[in-house]
Amino acid sequence: MTGLLSGLTIVEGASFIAGPSCGLHFAQLGATVIRFDQIGGGPDARRWPVAAGGESLYWEGLNKGKKSVALDLSRPEGRELAQRLATAADGLFVTNFPATGFLSHDRLAALRPDLVCLRVMGWPDGEPAVDYTINAAVGVPMMTGHPDDPRPVNHMLPAWDLIAGAYGAFALLAAERERRTSGQGREIRLALSDLAAATLGNLGQVAEVLAGGDRPRGGNDLFGAFGRDFATRDGARLMIVAITPRQWSGLVDTLGIAAQIAAVEAATGADFARDEGARYVHRAALFGIVEAAVGNRSADDLAAAFERAGVCWSRYRGLAEALVEEPRLVRDNGLFGMVDHPSGAYPTPAAPARTDGTPPPAAAPRQGRDSDEILANLLGLGDGEIARLHDQGLVA
Repeated sequence: MTGLLSGLTIVEGASFIAGPSCGLHFAQLGATVIRFDQIGGGPDARRWPVAAGGESLYWEGLNKGKKSVALDLSRPEGRELAQRLATAADGLFVTNFPATGFLSHDRLAALRPDLVCLRVMGWPDGEPAVDYTINAAVGVPMMTGHPDDPRPVNHMLPAWDLIAGAYGAFALLAAERERRTSGQGREIRLALSDLAAATLGNLGQVAEVLAGGDRPRGGNDLFGAFGRDFATRDGARLMIVAITPRQWSGLVDTLGIAAQIAAVEAATGADFARDEGARYVHRAALFGIVEAAVGNRSADDLAAAFERAGVCWSRYRGLAEALVEEPRLVRDNGLFGMVDHPSGAYPTPAAPARTDGTPPPAAAPRQGRDSDEILANLLGLGDGEIARLHDQGLVA
């Protein structure tokens, strides 16, 4: 079976997470993705985590299934090759290179007017930024953490980068679809700062803050509904969430706390079965009741009871523990397969959007592995010309 995007070619000149993850989405759904890097590796070539031999597992994970070309981008001749690659094939280019310079849209469009270029940026005015600095700028770390500790807390998940990769792939496909009718190319500029601000606006947080000030830190409390971590009798910690009426009733029935909950409702006038917001407003009283009930039972006992009652919950684990204790994550879910990468063999995911046409997990390339093939097949260079580029150190 072929992938959903079989026959489509994307050229990628990008580092770090947002741009490469965009290309990864295309590759995992069957597109041919051709990535070019500086000879010896770009700025993300050795980022941690790394394997025992020093290979970047980070780089392998984001670039599996792609073809790799290595160029000397410090020299005019190497930059010209990069321009030719960016404007070849289907004329779809993903990059986070500066908006000005040798890969600017104006220079590339002069070579191919119908080029569609997705350019990932930090700020829309060209100021550089990464996920962590944007996150600090929009205030999320000041809302994260426990109320008794004033220090900002960075989330380790690079959310804006990952959202940018997915949204960028969607935007690039949308522009390619429009080009079929108009024949016109365009540059799509996707700034992490715009993405972060728009996302917070879409979630209602911008309006919330303008009306009432910054949201206070809530620790592990779920904002606007019932949810928090609770300790069991045997020392495990469970994240328990009740947003829907069924989740709430299942939790109350399983813990046998209906009478205590009714007493709080009588004292406050709240209806916790119908009003998820009321569960948040009166969370201090509710947390105390649930904490005592959970603390009287073991994690295994609660797990079985929660599953029967449809309670929304999960046990806190480290990733190493989770990979052993939760086979649905990797071992038994059919998403992962054992793949040989430059650093060695390890379980590797295919596209998480499952379909009969999705290609299986693919290996990451060694940097520059496909240089000769791409120069010959995509740019039409002959063997002698390719040999000359090698001799000059422009290609590796």
